[in-house]
Amino acid sequence: MGGRFPRVARTWLAVLGVAFGVSLVLPAAPAAAHNSLSGSNPANGARIATAPELIELRFLAKPNPGTTKITVTGPDNVAALDGEPTFSGTRVRIPFAPGKAGLYIVGYQLGSADGHPIKGEVRFTLTTGTPAESPSPSAAAPESVPPSDAPSAAAPSSAAATPEGAGSAVPAASESTDGGPPGWLWALGGGVLLVSAAAVGFAVRRRRAGT
Repeated sequence: MGGRFPRVARTWLAVLGVAFGVSLVLPAAPAAAHNSLSGSNPANGARIATAPELIELRFLAKPNPGTTKITVTGPDNVAALDGEPTFSGTRVRIPFAPGKAGLYIVGYQLGSADGHPIKGEVRFTLTTGTPAESPSPSAAAPESVPPSDAPSAAAPSSAAATPEGAGSAVPAASESTDGGPPGWLWALGGGVLLVSAAAVGFAVRRRRAGT
């Protein structure tokens, strides 16, 4: 009798330890199945005067080129992607074709192990647009004509062009993931708990039969 209760207590402690371990595994599994953005260049929310040749996205895990989609849009929703992205480990480099000054949005969509896509975006503001093409040389100036007796009206002065203002501050990047824990993880946790409970019951009946 004296050794019965310590043995039962040890059995219950083992069951509780298994249950605690399962509770830690279940929430962690979905997070491990999802990749996410860890950084970018330009950084999200940055304001830059010089446009980079490449935009770089950095992720926690290596993205799959076959299931990764990248878009770059500028002011007036004009596409600013200048070629196919290149993948190098956890980094994706995107050729950038800047237009006029304003807000640029880099959107991405990643595949995940559980089949749920991961979407997000990086926003930055280009404060200086790409210069417009210089006009072609004008034709030769017309020959001067003798002044007439009638008074000529003064030519109006041209107004100076004002540069386009920079875009307003941009919000933080959004990223969404869909879906909860996979069903097989819940089934695994339930099975472990059932087996542990059966082991405890068997141990208790065996001790009673021995007494």
